Amino acid sequence: MILANGNVYHSSEQSRILTSLEEKLNQTLAMQTLRPEIVINALDRMSRKIDEGMFNTLLIDDFLRASVSFASRMLRRDMLEHKVRTELGEQFFIPRQSVSPDGFDCITIRPEPLGTIMHIAAGNMDLLPAYSVIEGLLTGNINLLKLPQADQGLTITFFRELIFIEPLLRDYIYVFDTPSSDIEGMCQMASCCDGIALWGGEVAVKAIRQLAPPGCKLIEWGHRLSFAYISGYTDKEKELTALAEHIFTTKQLLCSSCQVIYLDTDRMEDISIFCTEFLPYLEKAAQKYPVTEIGAVAEMTLRRYADRLEYLLDDNADSNMLIYHGKECSLTACTDSELELSYMYGNCLVKRLPECEMLHVLRKSKGYLQTAGLICTPKRREHLTNLLIRSGINRVLPPGKMSEAFPGEAHDGEYPLRRYTRIVNILDS
Repeated sequence: MILANGNVYHSSEQSRILTSLEEKLNQTLAMQTLRPEIVINALDRMSRKIDEGMFNTLLIDDFLRASVSFASRMLRRDMLEHKVRTELGEQFFIPRQSVSPDGFDCITIRPEPLGTIMHIAAGNMDLLPAYSVIEGLLTGNINLLKLPQADQGLTITFFRELIFIEPLLRDYIYVFDTPSSDIEGMCQMASCCDGIALWGGEVAVKAIRQLAPPGCKLIEWGHRLSFAYISGYTDKEKELTALAEHIFTTKQLLCSSCQVIYLDTDRMEDISIFCTEFLPYLEKAAQKYPVTEIGAVAEMTLRRYADRLEYLLDDNADSNMLIYHGKECSLTACTDSELELSYMYGNCLVKRLPECEMLHVLRKSKGYLQTAGLICTPKRREHLTNLLIRSGINRVLPPGKMSEAFPGEAHDGEYPLRRYTRIVNILDS
């Protein structure tokens, strides 16, 4: 389905809509810029409607219900105003005058939206496509959203209701269910845009760079890897429980999900002891938060089985590599220290990473680092936090809060609202 100018159309009408898209966008751009207050008012009302249950019939599992509940909180007026203040400062869009020290003429500095932004969203987090567009709206941009294949209609339903609440938004929101294989359609969309916000990995980034027109700003929110780092405990029972529940509540699908558990040690014996001790925590979390995606679990099981066969047939394989199988979960004790993607869905990698080798190991993945779930003694926290940051990590959080979001947080070390704006200089004659 397609959402354009407040109306829903069948996907077969994409060509007709794209043919006149540039003209429609220019008509909107010729009007007064969309003010943040209008967007915040509409989203605050949407938050209340979510709380009243407007999406309940679409919430098919606990994970989706939790995502929508979280979205409701983040769309409240106080949350959005805090986000705008944090990322843009007070009165960001109000023009100001500047006179240079050398006496040059007085220049007007006026922040403006980029113009039109195309959002290519990933499907690993429910409502992420909608939230990406919301950030474009808060900065006054027109937004073209290409839905991920995994979207099941929630995003279009969300924006239809938002436009009903505030009809002024109808010309600032376009949603297309264009498949990634439709290169011609995506090129038509991209040709109309001043920027492309892309959520995806290297392959997706390379593909979009090829279709983006010259001068179009590419705003990459790439795939990232996150991990837990353990160097002692403050409350062992509580911290290991939180880590295990984080692994299962996120299914290890998010950029902020724990893929590897690093121990501050250089001894494989410590890895074995930890796996034996932590496995019951994982099993308990698996029972509390069961994985219901049968197809995904089957795929991971086959991958794990294939990798295990490959390992057994490799004469050079290290015999110290062990898989600790639990009920609906596993831990793999690895002999290397490289940061990599796990099998997900409750199957985590455990590796050695002594503090003295942290920068050497993590800097190899410096372009992919996101969140570290730090478990340590209070005396060590500040030192290890600073070391992780110098390694390239952008978020250091307790293990149970690795995937929590909050208003005003940065995306991959940058404020998105700033990336969706430009600065205009004006000099009167």
